[in-house]
Amino acid sequence: MKPRLQTSLGQQLVLTPQLRQALHMLQLSMPELEAEISDAVESNPLLEWDDSAPVPTPGDAPGTDGESAETRHEERTGAHEDPWDDHRDVAWAESGRGGGEDPDGDASERIAQSETLRDHLTWQLNLSHLSPRELAIGETLVDAIDDDGYLREPLAAIAEALAPELDCSEAEIALVLRRVQGLDPTGVGARDLGECLLLQLDALPGDTPGRGIARRAVSTLIERLARLGEAGMADALGCSLEDAVTALHLIRGLDPRPGARIGGMPQDTYVVPDCVITRQGGMWKVALAGGRHSSLTIHRGYEQMLQHAAGADAGYLRGRLQEARWLLKNIEARGETLLKVVHCLVREQSGFLEFGDKALRPLTLREVAAQIGMHESTVSRAVARKYVHTPRGTMPLRAFFASGIDTGGGGEASSTAIQDMIRRLVEAEDPRKPLSDARLAERLKDGGVPVARRTVAKYREALNIPSSHDRVRIA
Repeated sequence: MKPRLQTSLGQQLVLTPQLRQALHMLQLSMPELEAEISDAVESNPLLEWDDSAPVPTPGDAPGTDGESAETRHEERTGAHEDPWDDHRDVAWAESGRGGGEDPDGDASERIAQSETLRDHLTWQLNLSHLSPRELAIGETLVDAIDDDGYLREPLAAIAEALAPELDCSEAEIALVLRRVQGLDPTGVGARDLGECLLLQLDALPGDTPGRGIARRAVSTLIERLARLGEAGMADALGCSLEDAVTALHLIRGLDPRPGARIGGMPQDTYVVPDCVITRQGGMWKVALAGGRHSSLTIHRGYEQMLQHAAGADAGYLRGRLQEARWLLKNIEARGETLLKVVHCLVREQSGFLEFGDKALRPLTLREVAAQIGMHESTVSRAVARKYVHTPRGTMPLRAFFASGIDTGGGGEASSTAIQDMIRRLVEAEDPRKPLSDARLAERLKDGGVPVARRTVAKYREALNIPSSHDRVRIA
């Protein structure tokens, strides 16, 4: 056999800086997005605010001609390329009459509640397809995860915390931990830095350049990686310097503290909705709420200077121009992804918009991801810390999701709807003889919703309703 050269064609997905920026921007709340864009404008001379462009307010309704805020943005910037898919404004027939404006629906008077990492993980866990036993183990694991996203407690300590209600082996807990480690943010639930980085590397496409060598480096050299450098890493792994540079660049792009990204919004932050849901002519319509970033544009003066620049000046301006175009494109992609998600939520939960919690149907991240053709983690990023302005007030997007419980009639009732039933039963009870959790479970079963007493107690506590013993004292 003789060595020879040959060419071949193939496709390869590369986690480019542009894609990294797109994923990062998707998970930002509106205030965080505005702050990041303001920093970009200050550091990049090719970005500027177009003060002549009208900036829509969160309460503005979209045009009656079906044009969305995203479509108007495309026409203004001339950008029609879509990293995911083309967007067209869609309207659905309303499910019924009634509803009306929530007196507390003014977005300027609503204050955001800080979402902790535990809240974010528990919400995803409840939307996962887990058995009651697995859910109990998962909730205990989530309670043990620290603010950086690490599980510092040994599995034996988790087993002791579950006893005596649940007798679990470490192997069973480890299986549920793998499910927890699959939640957003990627890398959460790791027991050390190496496992955290490996979880993030495993989440990348298999053909990501440098992924294989990066996994070997993290698995065997994590303690010495900072001292070895590129050349030392290449010698230790027996790979070329070029491959080592690629792998090390990939490792440096990972997040050693994935949990720190959640819960950064202070308690006294006003809600700024990303989307607006309105009802026009008997139709539900969805549009982006807009914001200061809607007037972001490229400085045409510097762009024209690039045609006459040379040498280092040309290289600098060309790099800044590329960054500016990436930013505008990723802002557009973020908006279109949000619109896809919210369109799906409106289609699936029109009853919730019309009648409130009692009409909320079971809906999971996986179901929405399947309908819009995206990954479940992408939907989770798009929903996290996002708010929408509706005729019922401003609410978080996560309010449109709920786990389901089988009913006696073969259907499903959402956990939120069941909580609403419990609240109504408690409101209508005799104050001198309040309903116990067992009696509440019986009433729900009579209504076609078989729920265990333990589940009733869990929902009652989530509603901040005292026990029957405490309620009779209050009466």
